[in-house]
Amino acid sequence: MKIGIIGAGNMGSAFARRLAAADHELAITARNLAEAQKVAKEVGQRVRALPREEIAEGTDALILAVPYAQAAEALQAVRHTDGKAVVDITNPLNDDMSGLVVGHTTSAAEEIQRAVPGAKIVKAFNTVFAPVLGGPPKGGAAKVQVFYAGDDAGAKDTVRRLAESAGFEAVDTGPLANARFLEPFGMLNIWFGYVGGKGTGVAPRWEPAG
Repeated sequence: MKIGIIGAGNMGSAFARRLAAADHELAITARNLAEAQKVAKEVGQRVRALPREEIAEGTDALILAVPYAQAAEALQAVRHTDGKAVVDITNPLNDDMSGLVVGHTTSAAEEIQRAVPGAKIVKAFNTVFAPVLGGPPKGGAAKVQVFYAGDDAGAKDTVRRLAESAGFEAVDTGPLANARFLEPFGMLNIWFGYVGGKGTGVAPRWEPAG
């Protein structure tokens, strides 16, 4: 696939490493293009840096890898997002990471969809820490699960195939409104990692009982 990554921080660079290793063709951007150029140089020839407005051109999907407070503005700066599958990985954290700024009756994913109605937002990867995302794939029962939710079947299938190609187990969690559940789930994972002492090498997994 041809994938555009919006954001060159910890998560954006982790996506670049993982997806380049899975033989995807990548473009990456950031508000400061020099940051994207640095990631592209570090990852190698399968990644190129582009200005934000050009990142969607010729891509099969976009990954929105910026903090929630910047997400809508970052996506609005991109040309040609109509009809494009966009992976929203955000958790709408408050400034001290102690809770969420939206929830219960809406979600970060739904608010981004309202801000950029032509895009096809799919919530995914919000329960995966950057060290897990950027590390080598795990196999068998240890495979990391990626939970995804969206309203467009084609966009969801694109995200499923993307996750599976990178060595994750993709788990369909229904419509985009179910991001209202995935985002608190992501917040709980953050609590386990930073407050509960488990570190950032953990990820939740949904297992059958018995």
